[in-house]
Amino acid sequence: MTIYVGNLSYRATEEDLKAVFADYGEVKRVVLPTDRETGRMRGFAFVEMNEDAQEDAAITELDGAEWMGRQLKVNKAKPREDDRRGSWNKRQEF
Repeated sequence: MTIYVGNLSYRATEEDLKAVFADYGEVKRVVLPTDRETGRMRGFAFVEMNEDAQEDAAITELDGAEWMGRQLKVNKAKPREDDRRGSWNKRQEF
């Protein structure tokens, strides 16, 4: 399972997130997506831990918690829907 962490401060780093989630168990991986054009963090992250029970505990304790001046949104990440075909990508032939 992967944890979604939303409403993050733009100052948050991978190390910051590892430190917070380490209170609930061993953190396997942290991903902080950035905007392709600006390189700026997008305000959310994904965290993976070693055990589901640790992830469940982290979600329960951290969802709604205030951290770095923001109220976190923490839940199980949903599978990505990979349908990026916008109308600009569809070629119309006449």
